[in-house]
Amino acid sequence: MPDHTVKAFTEELDALTQEVARMGGLAEIAVKDSLSAVARRDTDIAHAVIERDPKIDAAQREIERRAVKLFALRQPMASDLRVVLTAWRIAGELERVGDLAKNIAKRSLILNQAEPMQVVKSVERMGKISLQHLKLVLDAYANSDVQAAISVWHSDDNIDAHYNSLFRELLTYMIEDPRMISSCAHLLFVAKNLERIGDHSTNIAEYIHFLVKGEEIATQRPRADAEDGAE
Repeated sequence: MPDHTVKAFTEELDALTQEVARMGGLAEIAVKDSLSAVARRDTDIAHAVIERDPKIDAAQREIERRAVKLFALRQPMASDLRVVLTAWRIAGELERVGDLAKNIAKRSLILNQAEPMQVVKSVERMGKISLQHLKLVLDAYANSDVQAAISVWHSDDNIDAHYNSLFRELLTYMIEDPRMISSCAHLLFVAKNLERIGDHSTNIAEYIHFLVKGEEIATQRPRADAEDGAE
């Protein structure tokens, strides 16, 4: 392959990776702002998260367009093929993260109309862990840092444990005061969305392992023991 062709191919791969990183930044901001909307009862931030979601969708479509073009024109092999496949797969995960952040923002709009609850702080703590995992795994992707990715992968059960604990806490609130059932149900949906964001971060960690090592992670993903009704 001529040098100029090799250079152009490398630039296209780098541009694809950079577009994934840009999309990751949009998803990270969406999660962060959706948590702020819940914690601060900020309706304006919630609306902003919802309105920005199409930008994340557009970024996914752009990444898919670039990937298809690379498949069609360059027919990548070996490590180059993994770069394209990983970008495509991570974009799909980030699009779903954006949807989950949007869902959290929509729940916050409903919660803001009800009385404040102390249990929101527990949701906020869980949210910070989910957000941290997302940030760490996006940094790992940018740096091709498989060890950092595996660290996030091994920490997934931490988010599951927080969800199970929060589920019990919210259930107790609902039993003790039936008037809180509606608000607690919305918070439970927020917590479930945060747990799913953690799952998507773990999926991205697995893709990074495939990107760097050229193989799937051999061991099964660690999971916290699920409580009755937690799934």
